[in-house]
Amino acid sequence: MQTAPLSSLERLHGLDALRGIALILGVVVHASMAFLPGAQYFWVAHDTQPEAVLGLAFYVPHMFRMLLFFLLAGFFGRMALHRLGLRGFIVDRARRIGLPLAGGWWMSLTAIVLVLAWGAMLANGGSLPKETPPGPTFMPDDFPLTHLWFLYVLLLCYGGALLVRGAVILVDRSQKLRAMIDRIVRMVMTPFAPVLLAVPLAASLFFQAKWYAWFGIPTPDQSLYPNLPALVGFGSAFTIGWLLHRQQDLLRALEGRWLFNLALAIACTASCLSLSGLSPLLLPAKQDAQYLAYTMSYTIGGWSWSLGLIGLCLRFLSGFSPARRYLADASYWIYLAHLPLVMALQVAMTQVEWSAFVEFPLVLAASMALLLASYHWLVRGRWLGNLLNGRKPAKATAHTALAANAS
Repeated sequence: MQTAPLSSLERLHGLDALRGIALILGVVVHASMAFLPGAQYFWVAHDTQPEAVLGLAFYVPHMFRMLLFFLLAGFFGRMALHRLGLRGFIVDRARRIGLPLAGGWWMSLTAIVLVLAWGAMLANGGSLPKETPPGPTFMPDDFPLTHLWFLYVLLLCYGGALLVRGAVILVDRSQKLRAMIDRIVRMVMTPFAPVLLAVPLAASLFFQAKWYAWFGIPTPDQSLYPNLPALVGFGSAFTIGWLLHRQQDLLRALEGRWLFNLALAIACTASCLSLSGLSPLLLPAKQDAQYLAYTMSYTIGGWSWSLGLIGLCLRFLSGFSPARRYLADASYWIYLAHLPLVMALQVAMTQVEWSAFVEFPLVLAASMALLLASYHWLVRGRWLGNLLNGRKPAKATAHTALAANAS
């Protein structure tokens, strides 16, 4: 008996919700950083009473969230290409990815600099220090992309995908090459997929000079030249997502293996934490047997989390939910706007002597409340919401708005 394609069964609601979850987890990760031991060496603010156990709020989501995001971006990217056509796709990506990067970057950087100055003043008795660290040169190898680096790398992925696709179409008239690629993908997407997909990323991380292993894939946020592990990790995730869209029946296998993949993810995460601990390690990793084991556990864990969560959401979140759809739509704005706000709230928390177990939830709750409020009243149904989400502005009535969400 032939099964219907996943798209006809409205399974994509689960993937849409998961994409929003991956973005919102970024708020959790950044909100936790001020409360980690040693935060004064890598973050804008540091709490006077750090808690190592809050390292879980950073470590676990950071292990997989961007791999997962780029995997879904590849899947939905190819879907958009086939829906819009080549020209429409380029225009759409330039508008929804390029414009937010160009327009949001300078505003985000300005806000972050202001928060940094405020934090320095509070730490210096109300005035700016006489000596401050040198700023970036804004040359390609010293360019602060801030948290919007993911948009830049995403544009690189789109450009690379279109170039490769064009070359394949040009030389593969008989489609034998595409059939061979599909067979390879099917061979990879077995229960061994997390291990097979982890090998290239693990190799790039293990041989990366001065790799701070506790922090995972080095974030390509300080240069227009992404580091090799970021290109390998996020590029391979995007590619797998793109190729999975060619064979959507493979998603059914992920749905069936969600529990296995999540169990493997938890085991790998526990293995990594047993080797590294909950507190950030601020020393470069050594290229020895222990860190080889750590690297393999970390990368297998990242892929297991990603594939397991995809299967979980396909299994349990496949139906339409207005609340999930709302959060999925809001997540893009939330991630774009969150970092200066989170940093400002963390700086404010340095003026009180509360437990980190109180301050961290307050920062997270306050930032999410303000971001959701700004989305609801300033973005949703307005030109900015239309720009980010690619939909027509919502009508004034709640009934019509709900119908638009259901479309």
